[in-house]
Amino acid sequence: MPSAVIRYFAYEPDRRELTITFQSGRRYVYEGVPPEVHEALKGAFSRGEFFNEHIRDRFRFRREGS
Repeated sequence: MPSAVIRYFAYEPDRRELTITFQSGRRYVYEGVPPEVHEALKGAFSRGEFFNEHIRDRFRFRREGS
């Protein structure tokens, strides 16, 4: 099911980095994300809710792009 909040996400397991592109076009890289969190995000019914409950304010991040 498409997300109203998240447009795209990708995970780099060697670096434990989760890159999330939001519907707004803003892209953030979350650091130190365990593979289990990425797997749970992939299977979440609502990726926006999952992000808010399990990723937002829990991992360091940096914004990429403009």
